[in-house]
Amino acid sequence: MIKVGIIGAGRIGRVHSESITKYVKGAEIKAISDVRITEELESWAKAIGIPHVYQDYKQILQDPEIDAVLVCSSTNTHAQISIEAAQAGKHVFCEKPVDADPSKIRQVLTAVEQAGVKFQVGFNRRFDHNFKAIKDRIVAGDIGDPHIIRVTSRDPDAPPIEYVKVSGGMFFDMTIHDFDMIRYLSGSEVTEVFAAGAVLVNPEIGKAGDIDTAVITLKLANGTIGVIDNSRKAVYGYDQRAEVFGSKGAVQTSNDANSTAIYSCEAGVIAEKPKYFFLERYMQSFSDEMACFVDSIVNDKPTLVNGNDGLQPVFIALAAKKSLDERRPVQLSEIV
Repeated sequence: MIKVGIIGAGRIGRVHSESITKYVKGAEIKAISDVRITEELESWAKAIGIPHVYQDYKQILQDPEIDAVLVCSSTNTHAQISIEAAQAGKHVFCEKPVDADPSKIRQVLTAVEQAGVKFQVGFNRRFDHNFKAIKDRIVAGDIGDPHIIRVTSRDPDAPPIEYVKVSGGMFFDMTIHDFDMIRYLSGSEVTEVFAAGAVLVNPEIGKAGDIDTAVITLKLANGTIGVIDNSRKAVYGYDQRAEVFGSKGAVQTSNDANSTAIYSCEAGVIAEKPKYFFLERYMQSFSDEMACFVDSIVNDKPTLVNGNDGLQPVFIALAAKKSLDERRPVQLSEIV
């Protein structure tokens, strides 16, 4: 039984806690830490069977019984805590992004390699049943050579301005998942990025120095062209779709909805809206990614989303930001 410590009891930390407790065999949570301990947090932890709640995450790192650590704290702490966890001999699962600074990510990867521990990055969408079905078709050769990959990612509502101010920008807190998905589906690396962005949802986002709407085109080393479109607000729900078009055909996925029922009447044809947000849409993927992380530890296998997978989307995000600022295509070689 793998004993786990979770650092950070915010939304994603609780998602992983619930997921491990309910769905992941072979792992149990011994402790969770958060800088803000409340009665509600302690009550919740007790209710799902977590015996220890700490304010100082170092208590988790110092526990010899804990085999693995989940870094679910604020983004600006991911790299440092990952390094400390690796140096403490803990296997590390780190939420994305590891950091917005590639040099810090490289420091993490060095620490992980020196410690000889497993390291997995939280790009959970690779484990989603829809996107995995596309990948399976590509691997089977059903699509032939991929020519165009389109990824649509639109949130149901814009985040609070307080979050926008510290998130690192839309390319880092939102589009980074899509950059990873382009790499995952193409099996290739991005060589050039051109980004166009605007503030169309909330003027306060622009005042905070960010955008809320974007289209990004990407050229890849294998010749594939990628297209990503993002919006902070889709009034109809969480819009998550992808399509791969290739020399032998195409494969695409639709949004998940609460049902596939379609009502037809004189007034029109009415279908369910997409599921509202990522908790509803991707819960299965969170448990599957954690099961794979535990499996890599138990059976000494490489993690399916490794350190390089955490590094490359940050390069792409930096290139996208540079492209937006300078209004030109940016080669990844300018960033790397």
